Amino acid sequence: MSDQRNHRRKVGTSVELFAGGGGLAQAVHNAGFRPLLVNEFHKRACETLVENHAMRFGKEDIPIPESEDTWWPLYEGDVKDLEFDYLLDEEVDVLAGGPPCQPFSLGGVHKGDEDERNMFPQMFRAMEQMRPKAVICENVRGLLRASFAPYFQYILKAMEAPWVARARYSSWEEHDDALRDALAREPLNSARRYVVDPMPVNAADFGVPQIRHRVIIVAFRADLGVDWESHRPTARYSERALINSIVGGKYWKRHQDVPPEVRERVVASLPKDLPADNLKPWRTLRDALKGIDWHDNGKDVERELPPVPAEYLKPKRHVDDDPTIDPLHFGWPGARKYAGHTPNVLDRPAKTVKAGVHGVPGGESVIELDDPTYDGTGYRYMTVREAARVMTFPDDWKLKGPRGEQMRQLGNAVPVKLGEVFADAVAVALEAAGVEPKERAKKRRARDKG
Repeated sequence: MSDQRNHRRKVGTSVELFAGGGGLAQAVHNAGFRPLLVNEFHKRACETLVENHAMRFGKEDIPIPESEDTWWPLYEGDVKDLEFDYLLDEEVDVLAGGPPCQPFSLGGVHKGDEDERNMFPQMFRAMEQMRPKAVICENVRGLLRASFAPYFQYILKAMEAPWVARARYSSWEEHDDALRDALAREPLNSARRYVVDPMPVNAADFGVPQIRHRVIIVAFRADLGVDWESHRPTARYSERALINSIVGGKYWKRHQDVPPEVRERVVASLPKDLPADNLKPWRTLRDALKGIDWHDNGKDVERELPPVPAEYLKPKRHVDDDPTIDPLHFGWPGARKYAGHTPNVLDRPAKTVKAGVHGVPGGESVIELDDPTYDGTGYRYMTVREAARVMTFPDDWKLKGPRGEQMRQLGNAVPVKLGEVFADAVAVALEAAGVEPKERAKKRRARDKG
């Protein structure tokens, strides 16, 4: 993951809702946006945020940070309790958030609008009250399923016309009709209106060492005239390029410690002579554990995670015995492979990191190792630090709570590198449209008067 904190552009301000363990918040911050407010409900996730950049405040005394160095103002509580009007004069540049995805996830009961965890209406309300210049919203690909198609189109219309409030006790279908009528009357360049673009993505296509299918919705205030189409991110990495890199040998130059028999087995399983596509190779789980693409002061470094000895699979044993070992990098017993429960392989991107202690059925956090004799099985569970690497969290980001809670925070997060791609693109699109952050405009006006 690119560590931009030492050379970050200062391009505006942001508000982060449903912050969780801080994946998207880090991404937006790394892109140069200064957080004016961070909100999260879950206790353990808030502990994680406070351990890193955030400071808790009550909803009546949330300050406006005066500088880039100020800690993130965190409101720990229900987003429904917040009013965002006080931010209107601050001219928020980006509102970001991933409303809880369980209502639309295959892993949940997928009740959609009927589920009380559906927080999309709170995003609509925040947009109306603070009128940000841009919005970045991430959610599960399940929103695009045919059964949710009408509701997804309703979400897009509600983001396009956030000033149209949903009447109490009305259905979303009735609100949908009201939105359609209001949009038909509203000028296309209205300052109340947003131009909304949903984009299905696979995080692996953007340099994340993980297959993670999501939908990212980006919106800009219509009066700003932002040319998003010219800056909309496209895939930068591909499976085809990875296969060619493995078969052609370039991949193994950064993994020279892999036994020859393992290399031969991997190469034999892949197709040969695929046409090149001029993209970079997908990053793999082996890359993540090795430290490929991690940076230190702008220079590539190899920060390989230490091995997890089989004798340390008893939970936390070696952490207690050796305080110098990373407390997020310890083993967990019981990993195995069976029908319907296939592990991650090292030379592909990891499976989707999901919320849970070890993962969920399907082997999402089980790794098949090069050493078939490891613990008598050749398998082990991914450590929390390894899962954090797969989510492109920096190694100095601390996660609070027991192991299961740490994994839950990671599974619910936005991969930092994926978020950065979109936050950077939004920043560039705003700059290209001549949209100045409030503080920069104030400095320019003062300079002009002087």
